[in-house]
Amino acid sequence: MFDIHPLFEFSRSHCIAICAALVPANLLATSQTMLLVGFRRPASQVHLMAAVASVYALAVLLHVFSWFAIGVVMAPTFILTFLGSLCLVINFCAVLYRIRLGDFIQHLRYPASVSSVSSTLR
Repeated sequence: MFDIHPLFEFSRSHCIAICAALVPANLLATSQTMLLVGFRRPASQVHLMAAVASVYALAVLLHVFSWFAIGVVMAPTFILTFLGSLCLVINFCAVLYRIRLGDFIQHLRYPASVSSVSSTLR
């Protein structure tokens, strides 16, 4: 049977390095997903980037859950849980609502085209 205890120990012993790598990677990958949606790139590119960003978000959540498993409840654990969950939701919505989010982002870039966005968001 697969023992996850050594994996959790590794996660806890190298916490600073893991967070220093995963948090920026998570934010950059999720931002890239939103940029791809905003620039109206093909669905395959959006799906691929959302999948990569979701892997980073899940890795952050698994890292935080290794701390929850031993009872560490502090502000950074809640902040990282919120960050990972928010990035997962953003990537999920980017895949599901690609057209609507693209219109919304276009509206943010060019506010003069209000009529096309307001009819799309209804």
